[in-house]
Amino acid sequence: MTAYLYQLCNAALGFIFIVFAIGALGYLIGGIKIKGIELGTAGVLLIALLYGVLINFYPHFSIGASNGGGTITLWSDSVKNNFGIVSKIGTALFVTAVGLIAGPKFFRSFNRSTLSYIILGVLIIAIGAGTAILFVLLDKNMSSSMAVGLLTGGLTSTPGFSAGKEVIGVIEDDVTAGYGIAYLYGVLGVVLFVQLVPKILKVNMAEEVAHFQAANQIQIPQPAKALTAIDPFGFFAFFFAVALGCLIGAIKIPVINFSLGNSGGCLIGGLIVGHFAHLGGIDCRIKKETLNFMRELGLVLFLIGAGVPGGVNFISKFKWIYFIYGAVMTTVPMIVGYIIARYVFKLSILNNLGSITGGMTSTPALGTLIATAGTDEVSSAYAATYPFALVSIVLAAKIVIMVF
Repeated sequence: MTAYLYQLCNAALGFIFIVFAIGALGYLIGGIKIKGIELGTAGVLLIALLYGVLINFYPHFSIGASNGGGTITLWSDSVKNNFGIVSKIGTALFVTAVGLIAGPKFFRSFNRSTLSYIILGVLIIAIGAGTAILFVLLDKNMSSSMAVGLLTGGLTSTPGFSAGKEVIGVIEDDVTAGYGIAYLYGVLGVVLFVQLVPKILKVNMAEEVAHFQAANQIQIPQPAKALTAIDPFGFFAFFFAVALGCLIGAIKIPVINFSLGNSGGCLIGGLIVGHFAHLGGIDCRIKKETLNFMRELGLVLFLIGAGVPGGVNFISKFKWIYFIYGAVMTTVPMIVGYIIARYVFKLSILNNLGSITGGMTSTPALGTLIATAGTDEVSSAYAATYPFALVSIVLAAKIVIMVF
């Protein structure tokens, strides 16, 4: 009986079950509304983090080990790697879908607003890096490696996190711990921000969306010749965009040792395929429903893959003062960026919040903003800001560690 119970639990608590159970519970929690505010897809992150915290205390347990049972492992290096793969696949699906959605209009809508997005992307990261440097100078007990971990976690930037760990002389454990401590607020803070701001300002979302769509109408040219569709769902074009993005992301600039990585590369790949919409005589136009499905699936996988390891790191290295530092590194750039976008660049509320999600490199917040606005066209502001924020956070992570 004990052996049977062990085999049953060992099979039931397998990796696939855990991933989908977290997703199901997350959607259940995310659907709960309190005064009109809901976590939405970020509920998945919350459950993933809580599960990470749980398995930090109970990485494995035994059932009747002396009576034919054995040990069930919930957390190990192998399980950690599996969650890493889930996170990477999720990121690739999400940013590629965003690029493909924004692609048809992105390059055709370059105007003065585009310069605003570029400046915002750089400025938001510069402000975040400035707060990190300030804390390093004020707190003599904190290393610059910890500050970079908090900064990249607070801005939810995995490429920045990876870049920080590559610097010679870095304390890798500090970067990893800081990333885990700041990540929770980094995600939830931006998700709540894009929901709360329209409510605080009492924005009529229906009117804003109508004005936004009217101001962003772009004539997209139709193909001059007949194109051949490879499959009914557009999977060929989607997978081609991901593969192209991975190649673009692998290109490394030698002097500064910089590459866009899979996330930045897949965004660019999606924008390019979405813009040209064909490969020779092959039709690369993808149905909106397919892109929406891929975007949501990618977001959920990313949240599960990043959330569980984040929960493990969060509890193992947690210090309240570091959590506060991370929260400041998230909040200050977000608020200052919003004020500049509103009063200096005169961006509409949807373009403003879209650029904030891009500047904060926040994938979950964009998903929330799309749900709040009810239109995925806000992705264009995210797509215009994100690449410049991505480059800036990678450079900032290296500079903070090397100089301070």
